Amino acid sequence: MTTLDSKKFAIDAVKLTKIYGSGNTEVVAMRDASMQVAQGEVVALLGPSGSGKSTFLTAVGLINPPTSGRITIKGQLVLDGETEHANLRSFRRQHIGFIFQKSNLIPFLSAVENIQIAMQLNGQSSGFARRRAIELMDYLGVADRADNFPSMLSGGQQQRVAVARALANHPSVILADEPTAALDGHRGRQVMELFAKVAHEQGTGVIVVTHDHRALDVFDTIYEMEDGLMHEQPKQSASSLDGAQSL
Repeated sequence: MTTLDSKKFAIDAVKLTKIYGSGNTEVVAMRDASMQVAQGEVVALLGPSGSGKSTFLTAVGLINPPTSGRITIKGQLVLDGETEHANLRSFRRQHIGFIFQKSNLIPFLSAVENIQIAMQLNGQSSGFARRRAIELMDYLGVADRADNFPSMLSGGQQQRVAVARALANHPSVILADEPTAALDGHRGRQVMELFAKVAHEQGTGVIVVTHDHRALDVFDTIYEMEDGLMHEQPKQSASSLDGAQSL
C-alpha cells in the first residue's frame, strides 16, 4: 500500500472496520480494509457474496459509516473513527455519485429530467441543470434519448443515464455496486469501458464492485475481498482468472 499524500487521492480509506452487534452476537463484516484511489483511476472490487464488498462501498460512500478507520476524500478528512469532520449527508450529496445494479431512474420523469433533478436538489437552477444534463447525455452517447422515459430505454441506456446523473454535481468519487449484473456481456463491457472513460477523462476516482470478470482489463487496479479482508490483486493474476472463467 502506497503512502503518498492524501491530497493526491480521490479516496484514501485507512483500516476501515465494521462490526455489527456485540458480545455473542458480534459480527465483523469488514476488518482493517484500506484502499487508495487516485484521481482519474478506476478500481474493480471483487469477491464472493458476503465478503464485505458492499459494506466497504457503503462505508466509503458515507451511507453506513465504519465502526473505526479513517476516510479522506480529495484531501479532506471526512471521518476519523467516530469523529465526523464534515456533515456526512451534505458532503455525500456534493462529492459522491452512486450507481447501483438497477438504474433506479424515476419512472415518471424523462431521462434528462432524471439527471436535472440531482442538480436542482443541490440548488442549481432548472435552466443550468437542463443544459448540463444534455451535455452529459451527449458525452455518454444518449442525448438522442433525452425526452424518453426510462421504460423506453434499454438496460444499457438506463445505466448510461444513471452514470450521467452520478456525474451531474461534479463528484470527486463515483461508487458503483454491481452495475452490470442485469446486462448481457456486450452491454456490460460497454458500461465498464464507460467507467474507465469517465475516470480518465473527468479525473474522477471510480470504484466498481463486480462479480463480472469479463472486462477486468479496463480497470487500472483490482482489489479483492474475502471474509471481510481486502488485498490488492495483481492485474496479471486477474487476467488469468478472467481467462479461466471464460473456458
